[in-house]
Parts: sequence; C-alpha cells; structure tokens
Amino acid sequence: MKDAQTSKGRRRREQIMNVLKRQGKITISEVVERFSVSEATARRDLELMEKKEPVIRTIGGAMYDGMNAVREIPFAEKEGLSFLEKERIAGAAAELIVEGDVVGLSGGTTNYLLAKLLKMRRGITVVTNAVNVAMELAGSDIQVVLIGGMMRHNSFELCGPLGEAMIAQLNIGKMFLGVDGVSSTGGITTYSEQEAQIAKAMINRSQATYAMFDHTKIGRTSLFSIAPLTALQGFITDAPLPQHLGAVASGFGIRVYVAGESGE
Repeated sequence: MKDAQTSKGRRRREQIMNVLKRQGKITISEVVERFSVSEATARRDLELMEKKEPVIRTIGGAMYDGMNAVREIPFAEKEGLSFLEKERIAGAAAELIVEGDVVGLSGGTTNYLLAKLLKMRRGITVVTNAVNVAMELAGSDIQVVLIGGMMRHNSFELCGPLGEAMIAQLNIGKMFLGVDGVSSTGGITTYSEQEAQIAKAMINRSQATYAMFDHTKIGRTSLFSIAPLTALQGFITDAPLPQHLGAVASGFGIRVYVAGESGE
C-alpha cells in the first residue's frame, strides 16, 4: 500500500514538473485543482521538488528554474564552498560589532560563521530568522531573538507573514545580510522569494545594512530582488571590487570593507 502511494506521488510530481516546464510556474491552488489533492499535499510536493528538481518555491506556488545555469545550493553544500573567504568576511563583520549592539543576522554560511565568532561576546543582542544561527548562539551570553515563520530547508531560514509581522515591532542597529548576487543594476538579490521578503523587512527596521558576499557573487543577478544599492551602508567582501561597481558604491556612500585589508 505504501509503495503504491509513493509511486502515485512520484507520478503526480512528474506531471507537476511537466506543467512547470510548459508554463514556467504553478500555484498551490492550481496543483490542488489539477491533481485533486489537499493543500498540504500540494505544498509537500513542491517542497520535495525544490530539493531535487530545477524548481524555486515562491509565495503561493513554484517557478521552473531549468533555464538558469546557477541554482540555489543547500546549506550543507554551501558550507564547503569558498570556506576560507567566508571565514575572513565573517571576521571582518565581527570587527564592526561592539558591546551594546542590536545585530540582525540573515541565514547563510557567512552569518553562521559570524555567529560562531560572536558566541564568546557579551552585551550583544542578535535578531535572526535562521534556526541554525540561533542554535549556534544557544547557551552563550548573547541575547537571541528568533523570528518565527515557515522554515526553508535549503537555508534553515524562517520566512513568511508571521516573521514579517514580528520584525515590524523591532529596532535593529546593524543588519548583516548574506546575498546570492550583487550588481550595480540589480542591487542585492537572492534565489528565494520568501528570503527576499524577510530580508526586506529586516532592512526596513535597521539603522545600517551590510551586504556580505565573496568575489564569486559580484556581477550576478539572482531571480529575486532584495534591495537597491541605495539601501545599503556597507559591503563586506573578500577582494577589491571591480572598478565600475566600486565607483557606483562610492557614489552611493557605501563603505567597502575588504576582509584582510586595513581601512576601506
């Protein structure tokens, strides 16, 4: 019986994939109507497909990402990519945090490494929507405010209206944001619509926002926009910026911190 149900689910997801390839996107309600399943089953199908197929979950459905060469990578795989660069970036970010700060940390491997550096500090409050970041700080002298929501398994970030409503009640001093792409025209971007929305909410409640990225993210524009460069106060990266992006950043008053270098 269980094998039959598994096979039926697999065939349904294959059919959903065919729809996505034809029309580029599908909504939860469309899955429910087309395949006569519950909303919970439709959401579960799309979550499973996001892990294994070129599919990006969106608010209320999913999009086909088969035409994109660059895909979102699960946290476990990201951890090993550019590890030394991310470690240096996290170190540079940690130097900007002082006792008394209220710090916002998004998800991502760089912020996870930053959390490791902060756990021995005192007198700091961390606001985060990332479960793994909060767990890393558990048991330390850091006061942690974990924003609620539905967890994205690729990043361990909690997203959705519940978290956004909570953020609206908070005041964040310094926001450190991991991004999937940064460019002069596209601003800062990410692969996930849900993560983009929660990041926007945190930026709106922050006095200063620092985008953290290694050199491989420069010039990339991922699917969903987080914010234009004008919303930022700082870049924290591992290598000097290309001339054009550096000039644009300077024009917007964005301070550039290059990990391992003194000064800007």
